[in-house]
Amino acid sequence: MTVLIIGGSGFLGAELIRQARTAEHTTAATYNATKPGDASQTVWRHLDLRDAESLDAVMAEVSPRVVVNASSGNADWAVTADGSVRLAMAAAQRGSRLVHVSTDAVFSGARVHYDETCLPDPITPYGAAKAAAETGILAVHPEAVVARTSLILGNGRSVHERAVHELAAGTRDGVLFTDDIRCPVHVADLAAAVLELASCDASGIHHLAGPDALSRHELGILIARRDGLDASRLPEGLRARSTLPGALDVRLDSRATQRKLSTTLRGARQFCMAPM
Repeated sequence: MTVLIIGGSGFLGAELIRQARTAEHTTAATYNATKPGDASQTVWRHLDLRDAESLDAVMAEVSPRVVVNASSGNADWAVTADGSVRLAMAAAQRGSRLVHVSTDAVFSGARVHYDETCLPDPITPYGAAKAAAETGILAVHPEAVVARTSLILGNGRSVHERAVHELAAGTRDGVLFTDDIRCPVHVADLAAAVLELASCDASGIHHLAGPDALSRHELGILIARRDGLDASRLPEGLRARSTLPGALDVRLDSRATQRKLSTTLRGARQFCMAPM
């Protein structure tokens, strides 16, 4: 099976490539800014999702059975919304399976608990772009999977884990919020679940987040203890008192999706127990 990872140079993308190669799939990946140094066993192609001709060329050359969109255009509507829909159209035209990785940022936090039946109500430009992408993708490619996830961690390599190390060392300004709550997931679990959804007949909205709802500060303490850091050095604060936009408490309920998967989505309390 040929798998094309859009955004292969990112944190999740790199893990998707690793697992796809381990499963002996023919693996191709795209990057936007800088081509990764490790090109072994992976066909790398430059891709800007705003460029329809470039996208068509990549799809024609790779001819993927499965496409996973793990790219991040942040709040850039042309990339995150329009580009993702353009990719879905190309996948549908070629009969390729598509898994689009979305985010809990499509929710406002007004109801706290969100399962797959909940409609998006974003309150940030990024959340709005991701919500628009979800709607457009399923309109043009009804057999696609939209997989919403939360904070992605993994063996010290995520931005969240690096931030905890820098805060504990006093080399970074800022605080860890005690009122900003999410359901973290390990990157290895997430990648395995995404590839499992890609290989079955699933379609529509799925949630792929861990079962533990934790504040950023609680998560920071778990990371610090795992890595032998002084957790008492982690500064705390309230997001509600900051100028940072976005939802406070968003808890993805992934139980319906978990029942369909053989992959176990571990909670942060479990995967932060073992040292790196």
